[in-house]
Amino acid sequence: MGDIVIVRSEQEMMTLLMDFAKNEDRIRLVTLEGSRTNKHIPPDAFQDYDISYFVTDLDSFKENDRWLDTFGKRLMMQKPEDMELFPAELGSWFSYLILFEDGSKVDLTLIPIEETEDYFTKSDGLVEVLLDKDARIKQEVIADDRQYWVKKPTAREFDDCCNEFWMVSTYVVKGLARKEILFAIDHLNENARPNLLRMMAWHIGSERGYTFSVGKNYKFINHYLPTEDWETLLSTYSQNGYPEMWQSLLACYALFRKYSKAVAESLAYPYPDYDDAITKYTENIYASLI
Repeated sequence: MGDIVIVRSEQEMMTLLMDFAKNEDRIRLVTLEGSRTNKHIPPDAFQDYDISYFVTDLDSFKENDRWLDTFGKRLMMQKPEDMELFPAELGSWFSYLILFEDGSKVDLTLIPIEETEDYFTKSDGLVEVLLDKDARIKQEVIADDRQYWVKKPTAREFDDCCNEFWMVSTYVVKGLARKEILFAIDHLNENARPNLLRMMAWHIGSERGYTFSVGKNYKFINHYLPTEDWETLLSTYSQNGYPEMWQSLLACYALFRKYSKAVAESLAYPYPDYDDAITKYTENIYASLI
């Protein structure tokens, strides 16, 4: 058995991160983002510390990584803006994704201080100001997850979701018929099922009100689904062979039909007739292969 990893406490980690910022003149502002600012997310030892340092001389931090040793021994680090295979997405910002030997994880971003206003303009709302040496922030910042709440779909959005689900499902069918299982799996995982999950979330919102989030990657959706539907949804992740893939696809059809019809009825939206057409198309191809 391996050694038991003892993750440092939140107080220990925050003290390290904040003491460094307070004592480093190049750091003028510090914010905390993500799940640790969200009162609706139960805290646990696996939550990242999403920290941003707003700095006066970003390039001087990038000259070497020794200053990061302050925060502990690193198990692994990634610098997304310094990678060639995966293009940078943060513009002039620079980030360090660090997993420490004790299991603590810090996602630390350096932001030029002159981009402070742009940062808050683009914020998703889950942000707290921890340190403001120059009193730059004039209004109180209160973290909330409103941006991630389930939103009521328009009639067009509802039909777009249906259209995408049923059209992409034909690519899954094509992949299975051709014995190209990886092609089929990718289209089910990347396109079809995400729209099933979107539709399920819309239905939950129509029943409970659009004042909550089901979490990143729909990770809390099981809290709101009937046990039978949750188990059926999980069964669609069984994809280790062609029979399993066909059953997963047909289970997605049944769930999507159930939830999209419920949303259409709840919001008085027209239900698309291509459900029936694509279902028959799929059943005919499936029958020809067995």
